[in-house]
Amino acid sequence: MTGDDAPLEDTAEDLFEHAPCGYVSTRMDGTIVKVNRTFEQWTGWRREDLVGARRLQDVLAPGGRIYYDTHIAPLLMMQQEVRGIAVEVLRADGGRAPALISSVVRADADGRPRVIRTSVFDASDRRRYEQELLRARRHEQEIAQELQRSLLAGELPADDALELEVAYRPAVRGLDVGGDWYDAFWLREGERVALVVGDVVGRGIGAAAAMGQLRSASRALAATVAGPGPLLEALDEYARRHRVGRMTTLVCAELDLRTRELRYACAGHPPPVALDPRAEPELLWEGRSLPLDAHHAVIRPRAEGERRLAAGSAVALYTDGLVERRRRTLDEGFDRLLLELDRRREEPLERIAAGLMRTLADPDDADDVCLLLARLR
Repeated sequence: MTGDDAPLEDTAEDLFEHAPCGYVSTRMDGTIVKVNRTFEQWTGWRREDLVGARRLQDVLAPGGRIYYDTHIAPLLMMQQEVRGIAVEVLRADGGRAPALISSVVRADADGRPRVIRTSVFDASDRRRYEQELLRARRHEQEIAQELQRSLLAGELPADDALELEVAYRPAVRGLDVGGDWYDAFWLREGERVALVVGDVVGRGIGAAAAMGQLRSASRALAATVAGPGPLLEALDEYARRHRVGRMTTLVCAELDLRTRELRYACAGHPPPVALDPRAEPELLWEGRSLPLDAHHAVIRPRAEGERRLAAGSAVALYTDGLVERRRRTLDEGFDRLLLELDRRREEPLERIAAGLMRTLADPDDADDVCLLLARLR
């Protein structure tokens, strides 16, 4: 090595003392026997205040201290190493510094564990990144929720011959909103009303935006076609052409207030329920076809179902979150829905909707739940 290269030569001691991470060596009980300069500078502790005077656990925040005793120490005894454990290190000034620690056990010549060597990495940048990411996701959630609220806002059709009620519960876990939506609007004011409930695949702003596009499209297209089946065909074409809402499920219904005729079509969606005042509630299984844009081609014709309702009958449209739970089958969910509707049949729609959401919707589920009820007066 030339004289010009001499400053580039590092001793083992230099490499240890000025490593890019902290190094701490301890006895098996955690008593510190050696630290490097990097650890001193990062934490503010002096070497003489640590070596022989404190255990590694003592310079961890309370949560890390407990975790060390209950998890890290037992794992070191069993597998002789741990990697990438997130903890907070107590600084000499009382502050806390986020860190990632990795430890390995070293044995003596007889194979007996004698020392634990721990590397301590400053995780401040990682913590800042995680906090910034969390703030960004919360901001996205707020935008998506506001978008969702604005899209679902608006007055429902009002008429002496019709009673309408909606209930909507957003997801309660996670940071994203879902794509469930409902809508009710006049096809011919005072005579025929359209009822729509849908569920867009996915979550977040993308799902909320797709929901808004399909909700607006369904209103616009309903005025140009004759019936729920053709409306699904038009929405199928819209989804395919504009590449929006693929595999969305929805149910579209048309209720004539004069004839009490109900026409409906389901694109991969749970079936509507008819509640006759003098008969048991019934799932309407006719008029079924695949979700929107399921085959990258328009399905023609889309099947329709028809039912003439008795005076005072009600119809329930809903999303799958009302009947699906992880610990029960879908058939059990349908049975519970019918049972609840049957025992609440005499109640006002507002109480029926609130009761169904309270009784059937899973409070711990991460899915949205949407319910639309219509009753002929």
